[in-house]
Amino acid sequence: MIIFQILAVCGMLSPILYTVMWIYVGSLDSEYSHIRDDISSLFAIGAPNRRLAHIFISISSVLLFIFYLGLHDGLNDVGGSIVGPILLIISSILGVLVAFFFPLDVGGEIKTYRGKMHIILVIASGVLTIAGMVFLWLRLQLVVVWSAFAMFSLISAIVSLILIIISGIFAAGKYRGILERFGVTPYELYYFVLGLMVFLVN
Repeated sequence: MIIFQILAVCGMLSPILYTVMWIYVGSLDSEYSHIRDDISSLFAIGAPNRRLAHIFISISSVLLFIFYLGLHDGLNDVGGSIVGPILLIISSILGVLVAFFFPLDVGGEIKTYRGKMHIILVIASGVLTIAGMVFLWLRLQLVVVWSAFAMFSLISAIVSLILIIISGIFAAGKYRGILERFGVTPYELYYFVLGLMVFLVN
């Protein structure tokens, strides 16, 4: 079972690196505002510290993908629907594509095909993750060791959906940065807790 613990550590490290990325890299640019500017602007084309942000976001995305590859068996619940893990794998693949191939355009703008694909893939990844949360709730709600997490999974899905809708509504406003951070927090917390649970049950 040690392999699943290693994969679980990858899952826990991913949100930590992502959070460190936007806090640390954002602090390096005096003109960057955590309240006004979105996180993706940190690794947009031409961003002041793009290379450093890109390293963080790339490693974070790959670690999450690796974790999800072993999630189905790592749940250690004597089998169940593979739909949830598959949705999360696809979501993480989209995250890897965003990190490596589809940054925002210069200044965090959305003008070119690359910039538009960034937004499309980010939205698709978020929706798939929420769906994955729901399917994991359905799979794990009757498993004793996972029942509390199953409820956490459902609550995370609902909260994530609400916050992402709010972030989308105010995406062009002057508070989009702080709203986005509130929006991604349930996701990042979910990744960490899921990784921790996989670690503990294995």
